[in-house]
Amino acid sequence: MIDNHILAPILVQLFTAIMQLAFWRKTLTQRYLSVGGSLIGLMVAFRLFGRVHESGILTINAANWDAPFGIVFVADLLSVTLVLLTSIACFAVSIFSSVGLSRQRMLYGYFPIFHFLIMGLHGAFLTGDIFNLYVFFEVIIISSFVLMTLGGRKAQLEGAVKYMAMNILASMFFLTGIGILYGITGSLNMADLSIRIQEVQNTALVGITACFFIIGFGIKSAVFPLYYWLPSSYHTPPSAVAATFGGLLTKVGIYAMLRVFSLIFVPDEFTRTLLMVIAVLTILTGAFGALIKTNIRRLFSYLIVCHIGFMVGGIAMFSKVALMGAVFYLIHDIMVKTNMFLVAGVIRQLGGTMDMNKLGGLYRDYPKISLLIALVLFSLVGIPPLSGFWPKIFLFQEAFNQHQYFYVVALIIGSFVTLYVIANMWAQVFWKNPPASEDLENRFAPMPPYKKILMVLPIGLMTLVTLYIGLNAEAIVNVTDIISTQLMDPSAYIDAVLGNKTD
Repeated sequence: MIDNHILAPILVQLFTAIMQLAFWRKTLTQRYLSVGGSLIGLMVAFRLFGRVHESGILTINAANWDAPFGIVFVADLLSVTLVLLTSIACFAVSIFSSVGLSRQRMLYGYFPIFHFLIMGLHGAFLTGDIFNLYVFFEVIIISSFVLMTLGGRKAQLEGAVKYMAMNILASMFFLTGIGILYGITGSLNMADLSIRIQEVQNTALVGITACFFIIGFGIKSAVFPLYYWLPSSYHTPPSAVAATFGGLLTKVGIYAMLRVFSLIFVPDEFTRTLLMVIAVLTILTGAFGALIKTNIRRLFSYLIVCHIGFMVGGIAMFSKVALMGAVFYLIHDIMVKTNMFLVAGVIRQLGGTMDMNKLGGLYRDYPKISLLIALVLFSLVGIPPLSGFWPKIFLFQEAFNQHQYFYVVALIIGSFVTLYVIANMWAQVFWKNPPASEDLENRFAPMPPYKKILMVLPIGLMTLVTLYIGLNAEAIVNVTDIISTQLMDPSAYIDAVLGNKTD
C-alpha cells in the first residue's frame, strides 16, 4: 500500500533542524524547538506504527519513479518499531539536553546536529534502497562526529579520531560491497536484489560480497575484533550525546544485518558459523572488558559490546525463534542503553565524577532517584519479569535446539558478568560511604527545582517504557513474532515494493 506518511518521521526531524539553524544564537528557543519537534516526531511515529500494524507494509516511491528504478521507502513492522523506539529515545534525550548541556556546547550547534542525526536514523530504517541506506549511514556518521567533538576537549578529539577512522573504514567496506552487488545484479532496490541475487551463478563472488557487508556492519555494530573504537570514544562526549550513541548508533548496524541477511544474503552454513563465532567472541570480549572498568561510562560501553553479541548470535542461528529473541533484545537494548547513559549523566551531576572509587553514599542522599536508577539497572541485568529477561528465553531455547553450546556458555557468562558488574557498581556508587579524602562538587543540589525535574524526568519516562516492555511482554512477543515471520519469509516485503513486477 502506498502511503505518503512514511516520510513524516524524516521530514519532522529535518524541518526541526532547519528551524533551529535560524535561531543559532538563541539557545532557549532551540531547546523549545527541540523538545517540541521531538514530541511531534513521537506522535507521528506512533501513528505510523499503528497504520503498519493494522494495514501491513506501506511503501512510497520517491519522485514517483516506480521500483526498482527509483528510490523507495518501505515501512514494515521492523522499521516502524525502530522508528518508534528512536523517537521515544529522541524525546527523552531532547528533554535531558535542555538542562544537561552547557550553553557553550549549544552555541556550537548541538540541537540542529542532533536532529539531523535522528533524521539519518529514521531514513536508514525506512529506506528500501541499499545505496540510500549507505547515504543515510553517512548522514549519521557526519552528525555523530560533530556531536562527539562539541566542546573540543582533548579526550573528545582523541575519541572522535578513533570513531571516525573506524567508521570511514566501515563505510569503505559497505560501499565496496554495494558496488560489487550492483555489478553482479544491476539493481540497488533491496526487494529486487532479493530476487536477482538468486540468479547469480557465481556463488563464490556472492559469498565474498556478503563478507564485505559483514565487515562493514560489524564495525558499525562494534563486534569482535572491530569493537575497540567504541569503549575508546563513547565515554568522552557529554552524557546526552553518549545516550544517543549508546542506545541507537550501534543498533543501526544490527538492523542493517537483520535486513540485508534476511532479504538479500540469506545465511548459508559458512555465514552462520562465522556470525556465531563473532557473536561468542563479542560477548566474551565485552564481558571481560567490563570486569576491570571503574569509570561508569567505560563500563557501560563494554556492556554495549557484550550485549551486541547476544543479538548477533540470534541472527547467526537464523530461525524464527532466534530472530524473535534478537529483535526483542534489540527493542529492550535501545531503551535500556539510552537510559543507562542518561543515568550516568545524573550520577556525574550528583557526585561530580564517573569514577566509582571516588563515589559513594548516593542512596543515603538521594533515595528516590536511587530507586528509580535501580529499576533501570534491574532491567539491564534481566531480572524477571523485566525486559532484559524475556528475549534470553528465546535465545537460550533456540541455542539448545541447534546445539550451539558455545553460544549458551557465552550467554551465561555475559549475563552473570553483567549482574556482577552492575551489583558492584551499585555497591560502590550508592551503598558505600563516600571516601573521606575526596571532596567532589555536587552540581545537582544547587540546581533550580525545574532543572532537577527536567534532568530526572527523561529517566523516569524511559523507565516506564522499559517496564511496559517487560511487564507487557506478551504484546512485544506478538510484535516480534510478526517481524520474525516477515524476516524469514520476505515475500510480503517484496510484493509490497515490486507488486506484480516479480512475475
